[in-house]
Amino acid sequence: MFMNFRRIRKCQCVQLLTACMVLCVVMVSWEELDHHVVSHVRSYAYRYLVNSYDFLNSSFNISSKRPRKDGSINGLVTYPYIINHPGKCAGGEGKRGRDVLLLLFVKSSPENFERRQAIRHTWGNESFVWSKLGATVRMVFALGVDEKQRSRVQSALLQEDQSYGDLIQQDFLDTFHNLTAKLIMQFHWVHEYCPQALFLMSADDDIFVHMTNLVKYLRQLLSNKSGVKDFWVGHVHRGAPPVRRKESKYHVPYDLYPWPSYPDYTAGAGYVVSRDVATKIYQATRVLNSSIYIDDVYMGICANAMGVSPQEHVYFSGEGKAPYHPCIYDHMITSHGHVTDVRSLWQAATDPKVYGKSRGFMGNLYCTAVRVMMLCLPYQNSYSCMAAFT
Repeated sequence: MFMNFRRIRKCQCVQLLTACMVLCVVMVSWEELDHHVVSHVRSYAYRYLVNSYDFLNSSFNISSKRPRKDGSINGLVTYPYIINHPGKCAGGEGKRGRDVLLLLFVKSSPENFERRQAIRHTWGNESFVWSKLGATVRMVFALGVDEKQRSRVQSALLQEDQSYGDLIQQDFLDTFHNLTAKLIMQFHWVHEYCPQALFLMSADDDIFVHMTNLVKYLRQLLSNKSGVKDFWVGHVHRGAPPVRRKESKYHVPYDLYPWPSYPDYTAGAGYVVSRDVATKIYQATRVLNSSIYIDDVYMGICANAMGVSPQEHVYFSGEGKAPYHPCIYDHMITSHGHVTDVRSLWQAATDPKVYGKSRGFMGNLYCTAVRVMMLCLPYQNSYSCMAAFT
């Protein structure tokens, strides 16, 4: 029996070339591979094996003196109000301010007038919520100062607020790196001017909120005799890794956050907390450094320090839109990514025809099938597939 050494050498050359090609591909695309695979494996292992973030309390304590992007030293930076409405929760439609069911705090940029108008005329309409649902809801928009055209934009904001009386503005630049300042303003304003609100919702100005479903959901929670405590609900990110790519706006350097995983937090697009959690977050912002400029993550750090954990809700959208279909409308609570279609979605989702008659057995079976097809698609990551059967 003879061995063909030429064939062996040829096979080895092919293997060597293949290994070199694979190595070259890995080297070229390592940054993407590390971001999408390696960092997530590392962060999930940390989240579910170590499963403790107690070190954050001491690391982000104000005494640690971590510098912020704006040059300030600690988390107790307070900005003066330019526009404020201290009496917003004291009256209006419905009963007295002490009966406020929900305070809507919508994060908006100064130039986004059309988005605010669309919200005022749809899901943020306080009069509609009171007349149709009998619930007292208050809505305000959280703003900073326009970075480029301060004088012109500020004049327009003052005129807008004179007409609607729903802007809350502090004197900090309204930029991505100051989102944490906006979150701190939100919880400090609630503590100071609307502590009677039973729930607080933080939302972006490009989301859609199905107020009928949200009010119904909150009332069901209140019907529980044990009360609503430590309640924080939304689309939960668990074991999320910090983004280390410098070209990303979410980039967080190692010297700011050296650990491989963030504590659990909800997507900032839209989440709801109970009154006691709002108070706890307020207390945390007074003792924890606000150097982390990603507000979602800072919220998670504050909540972790106060022993509060987020709860996943399948109908709170995180990064994507809810499917456009009548069988979805009677379940959805939030949907993200609406810039120009808020009015049309509001009209469709609140159409009496959607709720006017019972679907019956076959209708319910049909809607279940529709939800299975729409919510279980691979790209539909906004909602859990389990939501199709609820």
